[in-house]
Amino acid sequence: MDQQPLLAHLIELRTRFVRIAAGLLLTFLALFHWSGDIYHLMAKPLLDVLPKGASMIATDVTAPFFVPVKVTMLVAFVLSLPNTLYQIWAFIAPGLYNHEKKLVLPLVISSVLLFMVGMLFAYFAVFPVVFGFMSAVTPDGVSMMTDIDKYLSFVLGMFVAFGVTFEVPVVVLLLNRMGIVSLAKLREGRPYMIVAAFVIAAVVTPPDVLSQVMMAVPLWLLYEAGIVMAQLVNKQQKTEVVDE
Repeated sequence: MDQQPLLAHLIELRTRFVRIAAGLLLTFLALFHWSGDIYHLMAKPLLDVLPKGASMIATDVTAPFFVPVKVTMLVAFVLSLPNTLYQIWAFIAPGLYNHEKKLVLPLVISSVLLFMVGMLFAYFAVFPVVFGFMSAVTPDGVSMMTDIDKYLSFVLGMFVAFGVTFEVPVVVLLLNRMGIVSLAKLREGRPYMIVAAFVIAAVVTPPDVLSQVMMAVPLWLLYEAGIVMAQLVNKQQKTEVVDE
């Protein structure tokens, strides 16, 4: 492992942060011209189920400008993740042993990909169901006119919820690799995990049963995927030990 003075580490850390910020800023500036279109794409799942002639509203004077900007910044953050991850990896890699590098890099990449898959699942599968349900239960004489800022807050919350949910395989694998939970305990915990999945879904998602199931079932299946991943990693480790 390389032993560098503290000052050199701090300078390197500052350089990496500057490059991360520059990548995010450049991506945001490149997308800024289309911020209105990007927000419209984000709002499309709700706009598709609104009654004919209905629209979203802005109750704050500055919301028509700042809300699309916030959405564009979110998209820029996601698109600049490869640069962000590379800068983080370039900073920590010199201080890791070879066996740590073999584990950390795949975990970081898979964590980001799973989080993005969770966001896409929420956008394409969950949002149409949730907004369709809300539109269907709107009483007669009531206009469903959602404020764009509150819509953004709801969408971001759902993105985070489903993104974190899809991190379950990585969490299970880490718990096993760190020796905190054995494979036998993970298998024994299946019934508790199923109950916990439905409880979490009931708390996080809107009150319709379908959207709750759409979170609970993937959460359980991802837990099972984590067990399979832990089994494969353990087998690979045993094989490497035998070869050595």
